[in-house]
Amino acid sequence: MGTVFSFDVRGGDPAPVRAALDEAVAFLHRVDAVFSTYREDSEISRLARGELTLADCSPEVTEVLELGAEAERLSDGWFSMRYEGRLDPTGIVKGWSTERAARMLAAADPTGVSLNGGGDVQLLGTPGPERPWRVGVSDPLRPGGLAAVVSAAGAPELAVATSGTAERGAHIVDPKTGHSAVTDLVAVTVVAPTLTWADCWATAAFAMGSREGLAWLESLPDVEALLITAGDEVRCTGGLAARLG
Repeated sequence: MGTVFSFDVRGGDPAPVRAALDEAVAFLHRVDAVFSTYREDSEISRLARGELTLADCSPEVTEVLELGAEAERLSDGWFSMRYEGRLDPTGIVKGWSTERAARMLAAADPTGVSLNGGGDVQLLGTPGPERPWRVGVSDPLRPGGLAAVVSAAGAPELAVATSGTAERGAHIVDPKTGHSAVTDLVAVTVVAPTLTWADCWATAAFAMGSREGLAWLESLPDVEALLITAGDEVRCTGGLAARLG
């Protein structure tokens, strides 16, 4: 997927954990082969060209497209699976696949799992007794610094996803115009139980801009967020403070 995945698995029987890790890695490579828009022979590329029908594709394609359609509906179109008029579910695939791979590892019954997919993290369980997972949120305006630290204390599962311009430049598209999103934001970090949705909501909110994005994120259940503007203004949802530490 053009990015790096890192696994942190604590506890459990080494043999089944190792087998689950191998399964998760193989799954991520398979997802890349099926969904990559850079591969002419991927199922999603062939589907977009009309060479395959949805029935010809792997079941995961149907699952992802249904989730993406739900994200489009809930965001009033600010999340989109189209790019330059062509089918492109890239905005949901990374979060969905990272979450799915983390759950494969959790099935081996370790104490805790932290799976980082290109900076977006799915946390399950705990790293040890009385120790929650903690995730640093990079400061987009101060390279090497942290804007916040998110704690998963008390949560059996938690995800942290960030969309912005600091790492990849202006790559987020405004689905209303078809051009790069021009807003007052440089980063949106969303904290939610699952990475599939956290990743989608961060992307959609960034395209909306800070005012509309914050109001919309506040309306979503079990979602907290941190928004940073180009003017170094920090805005956050009302319950985010309970997740910092």
